[in-house]
Amino acid sequence: MNLSEWLVRTARRVPAAPALLFGEKVVATYCEFAANAARIGGYLRTRHKIEPGDRVAIFMKNSTTYLELLYGIWFAGGVAVPINAKLHPREAAFIVEDSGSKVVFVAGADTFNSLVSPGCAIHDLETEPAFDAEVEAIAEPEPRAAHDLAWLFYTSGTTGKPKGVMLTNANLHAMTYAYFVDVDEVLSEDAAVYAAPLSHGAGLYNFMHVLRGSRHVVPLSGGFDAAELCELAPRLGNVTMFAAPTMISRWLATARQTGYSGEGLRTIVYGGGPMYLADIEAAVAHFGPCFVQIYGQGECPMTITSLSRVNILDRAHPRWRERLASVGPAQSCVSVRVVASDGADQPPGEIGEIVVSGAPVMKGYWNNPDATAQSIRDGWLWTGDMGTLDEDGFLTLRDRSKDVIISGGTNIYPREVEEALLTHPSVSEVSVIGRPSAEWGEEVVAFIVASSGEAPSSEDLDAHCRSLIAGFKRPKAYVFETALPKNNYGKVLKTELRKRISGE
Repeated sequence: MNLSEWLVRTARRVPAAPALLFGEKVVATYCEFAANAARIGGYLRTRHKIEPGDRVAIFMKNSTTYLELLYGIWFAGGVAVPINAKLHPREAAFIVEDSGSKVVFVAGADTFNSLVSPGCAIHDLETEPAFDAEVEAIAEPEPRAAHDLAWLFYTSGTTGKPKGVMLTNANLHAMTYAYFVDVDEVLSEDAAVYAAPLSHGAGLYNFMHVLRGSRHVVPLSGGFDAAELCELAPRLGNVTMFAAPTMISRWLATARQTGYSGEGLRTIVYGGGPMYLADIEAAVAHFGPCFVQIYGQGECPMTITSLSRVNILDRAHPRWRERLASVGPAQSCVSVRVVASDGADQPPGEIGEIVVSGAPVMKGYWNNPDATAQSIRDGWLWTGDMGTLDEDGFLTLRDRSKDVIISGGTNIYPREVEEALLTHPSVSEVSVIGRPSAEWGEEVVAFIVASSGEAPSSEDLDAHCRSLIAGFKRPKAYVFETALPKNNYGKVLKTELRKRISGE
């Protein structure tokens, strides 16, 4: 089934309901949202000869038009290729070329024109509207099968060129249905605020809110601004949003300064990176019972495990702190295992690689059968993440397999060291990596961002670590920074930190 059918059905059911908002201003009802998407679909089909299965890229920041473009692409039977808006134009051009996109929507094409082959049309929304009013709208969405592609998501490419993750209609249907079962109910009066990029997980969460006829809100800033959210949430009411853990930490710091305590919030789904125990405890204490955690990957979008608000609030369970530090049990439509390198199941508590199978798992990597065969083996997606399962099925992330530090033949998991350091009152942020050592193979290095006030000494931090973790795990060096390098999704770029200590 074509994803845009969900929009059509909602528009027929509640045509006058507010659909797209820019800040607090309604810019389209559901009837108008669906009509604009149908016109964009007609424009793509008529002017650009888009056929079912053709790729259409979007390289722009969040806007209400972004959502109309997505549904317009699907109306025509096309495959959406959302591109991280903060990529360099050359990186974006690689994705456009690799995907074979026939059209790319941009907002400002000056630096982009010379980088894309003539076979791809560049549609600049700064100089022309999203569709031609004279072009006839598509009457009904193009029929699409479950196995047909709908979303081509490119990985971050931290270990080489990014790979195109092929997500089908069936993948996205499963992800959407699992949200209602395992993550949260969605209400018609909800306001889905897109403070995180629409090209990533936040954009994938539009489907649930389209189905329920909720409001879709793009902040005036077009992204994440903590002070703006403190003012916007109480005015909108029933705010639900997806946020990376670093966004929540920054929002909490601003909320404490401004006196905002969570008014207007209903659900904050967090994921996309490690949420440290101390951070979620502080966030719940300040904002209240509005948090749900999910763990997923682009290859299994948003749908591996979830930690419910009930689990997050539970303080009666004897191992509640362990559960709060976990990412919860498997979502309903997947099976999750933790395995050794030979694929054998690890016993409870033993670290191994996380593998997952089920309806949301990608079809494969675009034009890359070798990478597909390496990642999907016997029906199981090997995630590259390391973790442990407890006897109740709760999964705890340790680290990416490539981030594990092997010192003196012993595995050291950076997250454990980071968790220890974050309990120091003078540490605001931390990231731990390994650096080459002639004696040990690798040794632990911690990059520290101090809280306001005087930075702690290395000796102080060393003593703090010794009181919490084994001596061999403690950092052999501390590097103090004013900020940690991050991508636009809030993930710390450990590859950049490794370059810094190697002198590159």
